[in-house]
Amino acid sequence: MNHLHDLSVAEQLGALRSGEFTSRELTEHYLDRITKLDAELGAFVTVDPELALREAERADGQLARTEHAPLGGIPIGIKDLHATAGLATSFGSAALDGHVPTDDDWTVGLIRRAGAVVVGKTNAPEFGVACYVDPVVTPVPAVTPYDTGRYSSGSSGGAATAVAAGLLPIAHASDGAGSTRTPAAACHLVGIKPSRGLVSLAPGSSFFATGIEGPLARTVEDAALLLEVMARPPAQDLYGWTPDISLAEAGRSRPGRPLKVAWWTDTGLADVDPHPESVRAVHRTVDLLRDLGHDVREIAPPSQQDAAAGAIGDMLAASVTMRTKMQVPADKRNLLTAHTRNLTAVGEKMTGADVLLMQATLARFASDFLTGLDDFDVTLTPTTSGPPVPLGHFEAEGIERVNERMLAWSCYTPWANLTGQPAISLPSHLDDDGLPYSVQLVGRIRQDATLLSLAAELEHEGLWDVVHPPHWFR
Repeated sequence: MNHLHDLSVAEQLGALRSGEFTSRELTEHYLDRITKLDAELGAFVTVDPELALREAERADGQLARTEHAPLGGIPIGIKDLHATAGLATSFGSAALDGHVPTDDDWTVGLIRRAGAVVVGKTNAPEFGVACYVDPVVTPVPAVTPYDTGRYSSGSSGGAATAVAAGLLPIAHASDGAGSTRTPAAACHLVGIKPSRGLVSLAPGSSFFATGIEGPLARTVEDAALLLEVMARPPAQDLYGWTPDISLAEAGRSRPGRPLKVAWWTDTGLADVDPHPESVRAVHRTVDLLRDLGHDVREIAPPSQQDAAAGAIGDMLAASVTMRTKMQVPADKRNLLTAHTRNLTAVGEKMTGADVLLMQATLARFASDFLTGLDDFDVTLTPTTSGPPVPLGHFEAEGIERVNERMLAWSCYTPWANLTGQPAISLPSHLDDDGLPYSVQLVGRIRQDATLLSLAAELEHEGLWDVVHPPHWFR
């Protein structure tokens, strides 16, 4: 080991518990790296060293008493879209700059009670409705450390940047249409979107909710450790459920039987073809799955993305319109981004009938996927249609085409949010230019443990090499 950040979270936990180093030493290491590197990466909106060191000292006290909390002493970042008591939370919006919540969101509270040390808030786009993070509440965009001229995606872009560059060992994220998985793909990480209800949506539960929180990490085991902490929904959650086996254990195990795996690379969009390296990522994974004894079959996507593209855009518009009406004072709405203002203009024109039609269209789209995949345990696709995109890409043809350009790149991910199935993005390889490519695995609803065990098996069998970006070594 050359540096503390070379260790996985599982290894750091072991070292903390054996007294090899303290949580304060570990936290100071990451704070130093943030100070040195983040000005060019855009990973953080807010960093609070005093808070972090107080929490680290509290964790050290617990460790000294052999009180081993699940994440005791591990530094973590919380996505800026989720409230943290006493720590500024802007929701990615200049209109809410300086807002300090009085209470933690439910899952944030679970993470804190598990002994994690909150270092700060990671960068996200305004209200999470973009798969890129431009400089709105930070001086620079959130970029992938594999190429700082390209986005680390979004909405969990800052979280992915921080973990990939060694500014955090692990990060909290959330995913409404791919917002954990596509940043994982852009940063050569593991990103998990759990089954609906495994991680709580409360207190903002909705019959039509698609978003859910999850982990970003460098290994499947680390991701599973954080997911197990997050997977404790309260009684009032509309969809809440708890697994009957350990998710952390599943992240260290292998499937107990051969699995039936469906795969495709078709984007589902008539005018969008996948990049050859995205196709290669899937073919590499297919070959490994077959070598491991799984039953792997190519199929056509159960429904074409074109059929739901308009409704997905309307869902974003309705969501952001609700958020701006509820959270942004009228006299500050001029501070909203052009993308948010455009979505709000669309959302304000939607009638109740439009919203019901949108929901019906998306429900039918999701039902087609569930029906078409009923014979399979797991589905395999690329995570994105191509590599991380250059800065400015999504707005290059005007604000009105942002949704279209986002869907063209992230077209493989939204359907799993609509069906409520668990999904995980795994690294595959880097191309000749050093850009990362990933694959997505989607499991059966509430079979998150099976999906984790398959992901762990692929990791153990060498699906990807650990190739760090240049910032890792600085």
